[in-house]
Amino acid sequence: MMNHHSPWRLGLTGGIGSGKSTVAAMLARRGAAVVDADAISRSLTQPGGAAMPAIASAFGPSFLARDGALDRDAMRQLVFSEPAARARLEAIIHPLVTQETALRTAQAQRSGVACVVFDVPLLVESGRWRSQLDAVLVVDCSAEQQVQRVMQRSGWSRESVEKVIASQASRSMRLAAADVCLCNQAVGLEELDALVAQAWECFGL
Repeated sequence: MMNHHSPWRLGLTGGIGSGKSTVAAMLARRGAAVVDADAISRSLTQPGGAAMPAIASAFGPSFLARDGALDRDAMRQLVFSEPAARARLEAIIHPLVTQETALRTAQAQRSGVACVVFDVPLLVESGRWRSQLDAVLVVDCSAEQQVQRVMQRSGWSRESVEKVIASQASRSMRLAAADVCLCNQAVGLEELDALVAQAWECFGL
């Protein structure tokens, strides 16, 4: 592995129900600092979140819940009926996510970790990530396994899960973007942990 800068920057992605969060936790146990883009994005739209003043002025007070957080249902409906609204929302949130990600990466660098893992659900879909990473690790399984896992975990209907899967990058697109692929199909947690250990070594960490 070329250690051209420290720490090593690893992108982690996978479809809903692929086991990505489990793999992130396993990497964290090995000493990686995990930066969760989704969690950062959610925190920006919570009460007192950094994105809320701009959202209130761009979309109006009807998109704020009583506690001052983003009213997610109202925004989901708007974005669904008016695609331009999604772009306006992303123009507010993306720069803030980028800023917070940079802050956390700098903290990780200062603390001397060997690897920063960027847990990004839409890594393949959003072209801006790849250039910032040394490698991409994709957690892969069949769509049927995704459906089963999410139905068990969240109690969603098959139709709801399939809708989310359809809205994400296709499995083949994700695999094409992978430097390393972890196959999380019908494997137990111990086997998955062994695969994570192999990937860790493969990156020379």
